Amino acid sequence: MAELPSYVRILRDGAGVQFDPGVLASEMERGLAKMRVSQSRVVVQVAATLYFRTRKDSLSFEDWYFNTIKRIGWFNWRDKRSGTVRSVRFKGGDIGNLEPLSAGFGHSKRSVTLEYLR
Repeated sequence: MAELPSYVRILRDGAGVQFDPGVLASEMERGLAKMRVSQSRVVVQVAATLYFRTRKDSLSFEDWYFNTIKRIGWFNWRDKRSGTVRSVRFKGGDIGNLEPLSAGFGHSKRSVTLEYLR
């Protein structure tokens, strides 16, 4: 399986983890709603900022995105929070805008959302 390239750094800016709990609620006439688990596995979404140190790194990442994972493929990513390697993909195949951090895209970043099944 493909891996997130080693030249891609993940910044803490805008980082976060959220998931849909997969719970159905039935409203009651009185009192609290009754709830039940509707999904055995839930989709976890991880907001991340990918950082590229050089223009070449950002171009290489695009090559990896289009040719290796073919925009929608799964790849291995080391989750720093849990210390495990997870099989993830980009939500909706979207890698966001490439934003320059210095002149000529010498340094740049992309805001992405990774997703996996828990």
